[in-house]
Amino acid sequence: MRIYVDADGCPVIKQTEAVAEKYNIPVTLICDTNHILGSDYSEIIVADAGADSVDFVLVNRCRKGDIVVSQDYGVAAMALGRGAHPIHQSGKWYTNENIDGLLMQRHIAKAVRRSHNKTHLKGAKKRTEEDNWKYSESLEKLVLKYLYAEN
Repeated sequence: MRIYVDADGCPVIKQTEAVAEKYNIPVTLICDTNHILGSDYSEIIVADAGADSVDFVLVNRCRKGDIVVSQDYGVAAMALGRGAHPIHQSGKWYTNENIDGLLMQRHIAKAVRRSHNKTHLKGAKKRTEEDNWKYSESLEKLVLKYLYAEN
């Protein structure tokens, strides 16, 4: 098992590394050339700048049983297709049962943004320590679920 993180703007890198270190799981952070990351624990891979370049590197590297941290539903869908276990930075697990609905929501939201209506969609609320705690707890449950299933 390895944890891959779509690290461009990811707010849960430290939480991910803390859980991974507790269970001695390697972590790979993937970002593009527009981001500078440093880590004493994780391997860092820098992908080319460009739309979806990080996504393709991540999906090509992840394998069955790996964990993928991403807020991108498309990346999550591709990770599921490879047998990985994707998790959102909120702690929500992506599954074969919920991914189609999430992809549909993304499609509808994109259509609304492209429309000529002057509808303004609010962005995400500011992240709190409670959000970080919930993510860490959910990631640890995911790790334990699949770490011991391998053995």
